[in-house]
Amino acid sequence: MKKSLSFLSILVLLMAILAACGPDRETNTGTSTSNNNENASSSDEPAKPEKLIVWEDTDKSVALKPAIESFEKEYGIKVEFKELGMADKMRDQLRMDGPSGTGADVVTLPHDQIGQVVTEGLIQEIEVSDEVLSIFSDSSVNAQKYDGKLYGLPKATETPVFIYNKALMSEAPETMDEVYEFSKGFTDGKQFGFIATWDDFYFAHGVIAGMGGYVFKENDGALDRDDIGLNNEGAIEGASYIQKWYSEGLFPKGIIGESGGSTRDGLFNEGKIASVMNGPWSFQSMKDAGIDIGISAMPKLPNGEPMKTFMGVKGWHVTAFTEHKYWSTKLVEWLTNEENAKIRFETTQEIPPVKTLVEDPIIADNEGAKAVALQSQYAVPMPNIPEMAEVWSPAASALQTIATGKAEPKAAMDDAVKNIKTNIETNHPK
Repeated sequence: MKKSLSFLSILVLLMAILAACGPDRETNTGTSTSNNNENASSSDEPAKPEKLIVWEDTDKSVALKPAIESFEKEYGIKVEFKELGMADKMRDQLRMDGPSGTGADVVTLPHDQIGQVVTEGLIQEIEVSDEVLSIFSDSSVNAQKYDGKLYGLPKATETPVFIYNKALMSEAPETMDEVYEFSKGFTDGKQFGFIATWDDFYFAHGVIAGMGGYVFKENDGALDRDDIGLNNEGAIEGASYIQKWYSEGLFPKGIIGESGGSTRDGLFNEGKIASVMNGPWSFQSMKDAGIDIGISAMPKLPNGEPMKTFMGVKGWHVTAFTEHKYWSTKLVEWLTNEENAKIRFETTQEIPPVKTLVEDPIIADNEGAKAVALQSQYAVPMPNIPEMAEVWSPAASALQTIATGKAEPKAAMDDAVKNIKTNIETNHPK
């Protein structure tokens, strides 16, 4: 009996040895399925690279450094970084350095560039768990998608809000009807109750979309470039509301055109405007001018709906040139987690779209941050498809003719949509 057991044991051992010496199978190749050259460990986790390279926005590395330090400690992967202008330099540099193998593994970009960089093959789709996605606001996650696919995770958001001079306006009105009535009694040609540069489509979108207009219709998570809603009934109603403020002399004549923004800022900082529609980038200059400002979400429109302002979302993205997609994605998750999002706000004042932080005292007790967070709930991410480039100029032209009374809202918006469609067909053939 002992002999038979011994023989059986030897036979089992021999079979195991032969199996180990046999040809490699697909499950043991160590090759990742995520389009990179990393080798899998016994847990199917790719081997760790010696280092990853990150490109951060100019003057924002103060928030990146502590996140890198904790990532290196957690995973033992060195992370190097350099700063580049996010809105202009980053994309251009990646076009040159990526193909040569000297580019970054992870970059930060404004979300409205995503469609273009995806089309050019500069960044790649990422896969993260629903648990990871659940920490962010839905709108900020949608801003990181193109054609229904996820290409990054959000790190910061911004949108226009209502800002008022507390010396001239005691509290933020809840409705634009109240703002209008205040302006009618306050405006005298030298001082103004409220100013918004609504000949600029970036700001005018809040009114037009709040009334029911839209740029591109969203279908199944993708934007339909052929369905443009800038001359539908709601959009015309919004354009008519905008025209009302100009035609009644509630906005100064010098507020139209490229210099409109600087005129608005100058008058407000001189204490001649009670309230404005502007973004968080303007807070500091107002304070530096000695204005005691109050900040809130935009007042509701006459139809009872909130303004659907444009929202810009900055995100972290994995480049198409990295050889370490898995670990680059891990780094993106790490940089945007709740702890590092909070550090980013503390060090840069960039407002994270992390849901739990909205109620955190660090944001809840910060008037400006809270206003942006609240307004972001109603905001619409700027369309990130390449065809959006064809919208800005025709929309601005239409709004300027509306503001100056040279065209009626319907005719102007009809003409804008016609030009947008022509430009799309010419510059973005299917």
